[in-house]
Amino acid sequence: MVKTMNKTRSAFENLAERINRFPQGAPPTELLFEILKILFTEREASLAAQLPIKPFTVEKAASIWKTDISTARKNLDALAAKALIVDLEMDGRKEYALPPPMAGFFEFSLMRTRNDIDQKTLAELFYRYMNVEEDFIRELFVEGETKMVKVFVNESVLPEERGVEILDYERASETIKTASHRGIGLCYCRHKMQHNGRACNAPLDICMTFGRTAASLIKNGFAREVGVSEGLDQLARAHDLNLVQCAENVRNDAAFICNCCGCCCEALIAARKFAFLRPVSTTNFMPDIERQKCSGCGTCVDVCPVEAMALVSANDPARPKAKVALLNGEICLGCGVCAKVCPSRSIAMLHRERRVITPASTAHRSVLMAIERGKLQDLIFDNRALFSHRALAAVLGVILKLPPVKQVMASRQMKSVFLDRLLERYTGSTE
Repeated sequence: MVKTMNKTRSAFENLAERINRFPQGAPPTELLFEILKILFTEREASLAAQLPIKPFTVEKAASIWKTDISTARKNLDALAAKALIVDLEMDGRKEYALPPPMAGFFEFSLMRTRNDIDQKTLAELFYRYMNVEEDFIRELFVEGETKMVKVFVNESVLPEERGVEILDYERASETIKTASHRGIGLCYCRHKMQHNGRACNAPLDICMTFGRTAASLIKNGFAREVGVSEGLDQLARAHDLNLVQCAENVRNDAAFICNCCGCCCEALIAARKFAFLRPVSTTNFMPDIERQKCSGCGTCVDVCPVEAMALVSANDPARPKAKVALLNGEICLGCGVCAKVCPSRSIAMLHRERRVITPASTAHRSVLMAIERGKLQDLIFDNRALFSHRALAAVLGVILKLPPVKQVMASRQMKSVFLDRLLERYTGSTE
């Protein structure tokens, strides 16, 4: 009996250790083990613990597991059917990837109503792991300069006559229009809060996934495929409900857009809880309040998801009780919800003084996060049996485009003569 328990724990310990190699990490606490035991069987945990972080083929999985290709494919497809891994179409061939816990298989587990797992117990464990213990949320949102999640500005509050320019990658609508696949699933955050008796009245069926990840979730029944028109309708619905669009923090091929409320959604809760640490990447816009027009009604205060708005005295001797809105620019996300609801039209969205830099792609963001969190070696040498010069070259290509300081950080982490020589060749120095 003791032997079996130790074996079980070992499988989940190995899986937890594997998961924690992702740049965003997941602290291996008892709550994490309980979560993994609901999502994975012992055998599935043992198999998943051996998989690389980077996308891989069925042949590579077969080699790792020391089994034949047919068996490996059956195992991989079974994991994909539970959204524990994603199966991706890459240039006409299928590849697989072990997603991080967030945004990843934690969310996938509550993106549909299902009977094969105890979702209520799972949701309660998620709440305790993220909202009570907080270590996971701190690692996810606070560690490092590069953030996993960014906010989209509400495009409707950017009047052209004010000369405000918005780039394509700053538009949620453009992400929807250009995605190869679009899926709609349940909002993980509100679904979790619903099981915990804490959900608001915002809709569940409103969060979107895109591209190859969406294709995998659609195929395996975790998301519903939609066209461009319905995707834009969902965005308009979210705007009408004053929800904030939180997305993968990349310029190209964002994998998700969540339509978030301040009360349920992990990113916005973190944005309030750790406000001055900037846990979420802001938009390139800021509200500008015209005090003379502000009626002091407090509507903007009520809808701000991160409590960046407050009412203060207007300091008007003729109206001693008069109030005006005041913005705390240090914690403002720049979502534009305040400008949208302002009845006096006294709030306009203007460019921030300094442009917010958004990573070009998921790979670019992952490398930046890995460097900042001391995990670059885990990202590159994540599975030594599968090490390839092609994979290393791809990561190094990103490193070589970084500022000198981040290049130095990467070099020191790797302690690699090869990397030092490359940096020296392309930059003139490693220091």
